[in-house]
Amino acid sequence: MLNFIGIGAQKAGTTWLFANLAKHPELSFPAGKEIHFWDTHYKNGVDWYKNLFPDTAEKLQGEVTPAYAILGKERIKEVHRHFPDLKMIYITRNPIERAWSGALMALGRSELQLGEASDQWFIDHFRSEGSRKRGDYAACLDNWLSVYDKSQLLILEYEKMMANPRKYLLDVADFLKINREVFEQMRDNELKERHNEGAGFYLRISLYRPLRELYREPIARLNDKYQIDYAQDKSR
Repeated sequence: MLNFIGIGAQKAGTTWLFANLAKHPELSFPAGKEIHFWDTHYKNGVDWYKNLFPDTAEKLQGEVTPAYAILGKERIKEVHRHFPDLKMIYITRNPIERAWSGALMALGRSELQLGEASDQWFIDHFRSEGSRKRGDYAACLDNWLSVYDKSQLLILEYEKMMANPRKYLLDVADFLKINREVFEQMRDNELKERHNEGAGFYLRISLYRPLRELYREPIARLNDKYQIDYAQDKSR
């Protein structure tokens, strides 16, 4: 039975979270990290998806697919129809940094080197529907919380999670109602291990202004509605 899912955000530490949750003996990811059922493989049928999580399992079972964050309300209602008691974990990250990291990932998939991509290439990517939706956290949360109760969704912040990883794993343990001791006993260097880390290129100064303008309103709405502050004049 499916008990929990990670729904994003893309490039916000979901691989790190998955790698550490997979070490807990009370949790299982029988089909791996990303299944992409609800966004890509829905044509396979819900029974196909349910069969990935056997009812006889003694562990809590889950998956982590960041693309689920931007599902539309009708698809989320379908998720709820089949899994009304599902718990969800969502990680936010400074939208400007997330957009840059996402663009760098797309750059690699395009077989381009950083120096070969113009500012306009990046700006076009930032303005694409997929990138904008992934960075509009308030809209993502609104959609999921229009269907599920807020008690079923745990929101984490990437920056705080990376600064104090043990605390946030303990928050997840409390949320899923599993033994905290596993995370309490993990070594510091193990907690700080990076997973699926990007290339590490700094954001071009010339790209900061268009990103700041693009995310000014989404950042304000996120702060107003969910008290998550990514104000652009503050250092995080």
